Amino acid sequence: MFLDVSLLGVHYAGRSRPAVDGVSFGLRAGEIGVLIGPSGCGKTTLLRAVAGLERAQTGTIRLAQEIVSSATLHVAAEKRRIGMVFQDFALFPHLNVAGNVAFGLSHLSASERDSRVGEVLDLVGLGTARKRFPHELSGGQQQRVALARALAPKPRLLLLDEPFSNLDVDLRERLAHEVRGILKAAGATALFVTHDQLEAFAIGDRIGVMHQGQLHQWEDAYALYHRPATRFVADFIGHGVFAHARIQQHGSDVVVHTALGDFTDMQECPLPDAYPGGLCDVLLRADDIVHDDDAPVKAQILRKAFRGSEFLYTLQLKTGETLVAHVPSHHDHAPGEWIGIRAALDHVVTFPREPGPVDAAVPAPADAAL
Repeated sequence: MFLDVSLLGVHYAGRSRPAVDGVSFGLRAGEIGVLIGPSGCGKTTLLRAVAGLERAQTGTIRLAQEIVSSATLHVAAEKRRIGMVFQDFALFPHLNVAGNVAFGLSHLSASERDSRVGEVLDLVGLGTARKRFPHELSGGQQQRVALARALAPKPRLLLLDEPFSNLDVDLRERLAHEVRGILKAAGATALFVTHDQLEAFAIGDRIGVMHQGQLHQWEDAYALYHRPATRFVADFIGHGVFAHARIQQHGSDVVVHTALGDFTDMQECPLPDAYPGGLCDVLLRADDIVHDDDAPVKAQILRKAFRGSEFLYTLQLKTGETLVAHVPSHHDHAPGEWIGIRAALDHVVTFPREPGPVDAAVPAPADAAL
């Protein structure tokens, strides 16, 4: 691994819980990683520890096979050859674009410096903006100048702390795609921090979900969404609910009994003995629930949120269980209406059951009781 973080711990005096608690992950050269999680989960502290701005008390950080942090060693931030891009861009208002980008290139000759500035400005699509000042640029252009400045010294690793948080929502995802293209063209290895899932999905090769200082999962976006490792990841990523279920063996088949009906022929379904009595909670994503007027199961619309091409419906079954569903927006039903729904999923993601108000929602087989 080009960046290898192993069992890293950062502790602040006076706090009962570590800010970063035993975190391990790796990035290969040229990969883009993203840390995501709720406020206060430790993602920015972890980024600062990688940068050398925070001292880790336990674990190690290796960069290009070199140990830069351990229990007994702390390489100073300025010696790690790491570039950083901050959420406020931190551009110098009295310097033009070329001056800002050249700020960290004082070790080069004037001609080498000018050549490198032109190279990275072309890379970020601002080759004609050398003489403009920050206040003359849009927010997206300022962010690309900040990125060019960070790339100019050819850092071994680029760190970006909520780089799009000051931009409007429509610009964030588009700029995330653009920045991904720039980083890939530069062959850069980068680690982002964000709280925005769409940004993370747009830019990351690997995404880490953090909660209370711990890294719950480090995977690509598809795995996080469809195969979450923990209940927290399942709840934090995307839209979904946990429905009570019973897994039961029927001959050579495994059947998942739910209030929506029985699921059969499920890929990667756990066996009944994975949970006491086969009782568990199954994750149902909004895209697992299909609006079908002919379906025998009916649900009442509690709320709906318009998303342009679709509605996000919050639904309630007669049993009292709540579901969410993505429905094409030409199916415009009013809250209070009952619609037919069915489940359409090819694998089951289950977790230990948590107590809930609707324990009777799952129909019990004849030989067992819930």
